[in-house]
Amino acid sequence: MTNNNLNAIATLVPYGSRVLDLGCGDGALLAYLQQHKACTGYGVELDDNNVLACVQRGVNVLQLNLDLGLSVFADQSFDVVLQIDTLQHLRNAETMLRETARVGKTGIVAFPNFGHWPNRLSILQGRMPVTKRLPYQWYDTPNIRVGTFKDFEVLAQKNGLRVSDSFGLQDGQRMDVWPNLMAGTAVFKFQNSD
Repeated sequence: MTNNNLNAIATLVPYGSRVLDLGCGDGALLAYLQQHKACTGYGVELDDNNVLACVQRGVNVLQLNLDLGLSVFADQSFDVVLQIDTLQHLRNAETMLRETARVGKTGIVAFPNFGHWPNRLSILQGRMPVTKRLPYQWYDTPNIRVGTFKDFEVLAQKNGLRVSDSFGLQDGQRMDVWPNLMAGTAVFKFQNSD
């Protein structure tokens, strides 16, 4: 994900929040939130090189396999739980979405939007898309699944989540008009509806 897209997502995180960043990669977003928004918290990452990069950035990181769940965290123990480019890699995506809502007061999810118009055009031409946002061939992609903006709306409703903000991101720009068609990244901010 580009720095512009990460900055757009950072605007959704309130100043001083306690944050859990699931699949935090090299810790760039959490480091930004610590430095510019006085946030505290942890990243969760499995990859050894990314864990090392987090430590070098000064980001607290736990090396955990997200497919095993979040049982180490209590209910509502974070203000914000982030899943940025993580959901599409998980075997238990629906379970992790519910866990995100359980562990955090607010969840923020971002993922490649398969409904973006260049992807649709590739499918119409009989090929799986290869774009800046989805840069892999169908046979070597790390994504276990693909989804669209509309797919997530249905999944959120099915799991009793209230979406408080949703938009697309394209080249760092927020897309509120036709995000399923016009944006390569789908972004949702949500809470439990209870």
